[in-house]
Amino acid sequence: MRPRLTRVKSPDVLIAESGADLEGHGLRRSMGLFQLVCFGVGAIVGTGIFVGLSDTVAEAGPATVVSFALAAVTCVLTAFSFAELGGAIPVSGSSYSYAYATLGEGAAFITGWCLLLEYGVSVSAVAVGWGQYLNELLHSVTGWQLPAALSTSPSEGGVLNLPAVVVIVLAATLLVRGVRESARATAAMAVLKLGVLALFCAIAFAAFEAGNLTPFAAHGVAGVTSGASVAFFSYIGFDAITTAGEEVKNPRRTIPLAIMICIGVVTLLYCLVAVAAIGAMSADDVAGKPAALSLIVNRVTDSAVGGGIIAFGAVVAIASVVLAVMYGQTRILMSMSRDGLIPRVFERISPATATPVAGTWIVAAVFAVPAAVVPLDVVLDLTTIGTLAAMVVVNTSVIALRRSHPRLARPFRMPFFPLPPLLGIACCGYLIYGTGAAAWLQFGVFLLVGMGLYAAYGRRHSRLRDAYTTPSGPHQKRASTNSSQS
Repeated sequence: MRPRLTRVKSPDVLIAESGADLEGHGLRRSMGLFQLVCFGVGAIVGTGIFVGLSDTVAEAGPATVVSFALAAVTCVLTAFSFAELGGAIPVSGSSYSYAYATLGEGAAFITGWCLLLEYGVSVSAVAVGWGQYLNELLHSVTGWQLPAALSTSPSEGGVLNLPAVVVIVLAATLLVRGVRESARATAAMAVLKLGVLALFCAIAFAAFEAGNLTPFAAHGVAGVTSGASVAFFSYIGFDAITTAGEEVKNPRRTIPLAIMICIGVVTLLYCLVAVAAIGAMSADDVAGKPAALSLIVNRVTDSAVGGGIIAFGAVVAIASVVLAVMYGQTRILMSMSRDGLIPRVFERISPATATPVAGTWIVAAVFAVPAAVVPLDVVLDLTTIGTLAAMVVVNTSVIALRRSHPRLARPFRMPFFPLPPLLGIACCGYLIYGTGAAAWLQFGVFLLVGMGLYAAYGRRHSRLRDAYTTPSGPHQKRASTNSSQS
């Protein structure tokens, strides 16, 4: 069992098998830098800031901006690792592929399993938030709302959350049409939602009251830490950029650049929105309120028109997150399927659309169910801890790859190595601590299920060939050389 768990796949083989330097497995290279940055923004900016802001404020009070900054530091440190790995190994598997190249097959499978939380379960969570703002938009425009029975989960008094299912189906429909169409839609939606958030800041800062920021750290350091763990959900998705490695023009240069631009833009925007929101309305009034940004604009302008515009932006923003995150999930599953660790249906590419049609519809069907019946707060902490665990793996992988393949081409080399990945691991651990014991227990159970699935299916169906493998350790370099020669 141990040799199977620790066998690695050389970066050369990963790149060759994916066709990352050419056209691989029927995928088409159609995304440039602007589209990739918009794709990253599309994957990040959505439920976390439009819906989750009020949850962060409930934990941290006016110090919410510090919580957002702390979460951003964790992302920036890990972004350096993603940028270096994304340029060195430009394939669709993201964290899963990086773990396979450095830590072994067992770690890779568990990383892919954790990514189900970041990409799959978060689709359900994001879709739930979409329904809240859709009702706000309908109310501001028509004065009518969807009945609670069809817009909330059973635990909240409804029958099913129909809007959550609808947005997942719409995203899947667009994804199966082709990556070019999806990229164009995501770019348009990203520009629109950035404009809406900029408009919110302009309106909220016009009513800014410094007194709303005192006492600043009302809940102490523990509140800031807990708030940072909640705020981290707002940044989930930036690593989706690396899942486009086989559909991006010049991926070795474009992927690292897009990651750094995306994180910088989003961090600045989030901090401005947090300060503007609490400055315009006290933290006690913002905390726990659904559709908080619309509520703030309505109070500032004494009209429902402004809030309706914000709600429209949120509907578009959250829809683009569903689209981008579902894209990332299907590409990760495609990479795992190529390696034989999950069923082959996920690797099948339609020759007509150059997309994994069957895998996309399976993802939509599976995650539409929890979106329809599970409230947002139930899955938020579990999604956060799964994402942080995957980021720990990425930071560890970049250190391991520097040691095992020092001569591998790296268009982007992080500064001050190995300090950023080590600090990234520490920050991820700190935020995991802030999620609380209940999330740790849920995540532990989730990991045990993943290990059982690997033992029952993954290790038996792995396609990793002996000529390309070796137990992780001092012989990795020789395996890489042999695979390159072959």
